[in-house]
Amino acid sequence: MKSAGEQAEAAWPSHKREKRPWAQSQRGGTREDRTLRSITVSLPPMIAERHVFIESQLAADVEAAMLEISRLDSAHGADLAALGTLLLRTESVASSKIERVEAGIDDYARALHGIRANSSAVSMAAATTALDAMIGAVGDDRRIELSAITSAHAALMQDEPGEAAHAGRLRTVQNWIGGSDYSPRGALYIPPPPDMVPAYMQDLISFANRENLPALVQASVAHAQFESIHPFTDGNGRIGRALINTILRRRGATTRLVVPVASALVARRDRYFHVLDNYRAGSLWPLIAIFAQSARVAAAESRVTADRLGGIPGEWREIAGPMRRGSAAAKILSLLPSNPILSAEDAVSIVQAPRSSVFAAINRLHEAGVLRPLTDRKRDQVWGASLVLDELEDLGVRIEHAISQSDEAKPGDLHEPS
Repeated sequence: MKSAGEQAEAAWPSHKREKRPWAQSQRGGTREDRTLRSITVSLPPMIAERHVFIESQLAADVEAAMLEISRLDSAHGADLAALGTLLLRTESVASSKIERVEAGIDDYARALHGIRANSSAVSMAAATTALDAMIGAVGDDRRIELSAITSAHAALMQDEPGEAAHAGRLRTVQNWIGGSDYSPRGALYIPPPPDMVPAYMQDLISFANRENLPALVQASVAHAQFESIHPFTDGNGRIGRALINTILRRRGATTRLVVPVASALVARRDRYFHVLDNYRAGSLWPLIAIFAQSARVAAAESRVTADRLGGIPGEWREIAGPMRRGSAAAKILSLLPSNPILSAEDAVSIVQAPRSSVFAAINRLHEAGVLRPLTDRKRDQVWGASLVLDELEDLGVRIEHAISQSDEAKPGDLHEPS
C-alpha cells in the first residue's frame, strides 16, 4: 500500500525536459556562450484540472494557517484602513527584498510620494501599486483574468530601465535563471520556450479560478507554477507572489486585507527557492508546508500589528498634548493611521482648513515627534508618521523572528513524509 507521500508524488508529475535549438540574438560573453547551439528547457505539467493530494497532517497545518488568516481578516474593523495600508506595503517591501531590491523605510516612503531619488525604493513603490492593482482587479464575478496579471506587470515594470518595452507583455524570447548573462549556459533553470507561454498561462488561469481545493493550497501551487512558466522577461517573482494574495481574495479567504506572506518567505529565502525546485521535481509537500507556515506566522504577527495600530492614536494624543476638537492638528492626527505619508499640501487639501492653521499644526506635530521629515527640503516637505513607519519595519522583523522560532520548535515540518 502506498504511503501518503507516495500518493502525493504519484499525483503530481515532475517537469519534463526537452532539448531546443539555441542561437544568440546579441553577441557577447565567452566563446562557450557564442557557440552554444542547444539548450534543455523545462516543461511544467498542465494543471488546470489536476488533482492536488495532501495528507492529513499537512491538511491540518493548512487549516491552522487559514484560521489565523480568518482571525486577521475579521477583526479590527475600526483600524481597517490603517491596517490594510500597512500590510499591503509590508508585503510589497518583503517581496522586493526577495529579489535583492533593498531600500530603507524612509526611502520607500519618499518613493510612495513620488520622490525618485532611490531606484530600489521606486521599484518597491511600483511593487505596491502592482499588488494593489492585481488584487483590486478581482471583480464581482470573482475571476482572475490574464489581463489583470499583465496590467500589474505593466505597473511594476513601466519605469524600469531597459524593461519598459516589455512591461505588461508575455515574453517572446527565451529567458533563464542563473548562469551566464549572455546565454543559458550553466543556467539553474530554463523555463518553457516563449511559443508555449500563452497556453501555459491560460492553463494557469483556469487553475487559479477553480473552486474545488483549499484556497491556500491553490495559491501555493499557482505561485510555483507561475514561477516555473516565468512568463515575463523580468519581474516574475514579484508578480508571482502578488498572485498568492489575489487568489486568497478571490476565494474569500481574505475580504479586506493582504497577508504578508513574502515577509515570512524572505526570512528563509534560500529555503523558499529550494521548495520551488522541489515543485519542479514533482514534490508538493515542501511547497505547501512552507506556505502554510508562512501564512500562519504572517497572519498572527499582523494581528499584533493591528493591536499596536489601534493604540498609536492614543500615544500621539499623549505626546502632542491637549488640542481642540476639530482643530487642524486633531484632524491631521485622525488622518495619519491610514495616511502615514503626506505633504503639507496634502494636509491642506484633506483637512480643509486655512493653510496657516495646517502648517502650524504640522510644525506642532513635528516638534512633538509625531511627524518626521522625509526629505531635506525647506519647501514642499514630505512628512511621515513615525510610529506607523516604525511598525511597518518592525512587523517584518517580528515575522522573521517568529519563523525562526517555529523552525526550532518543529524542525522536521518542511520535509517530505517518509
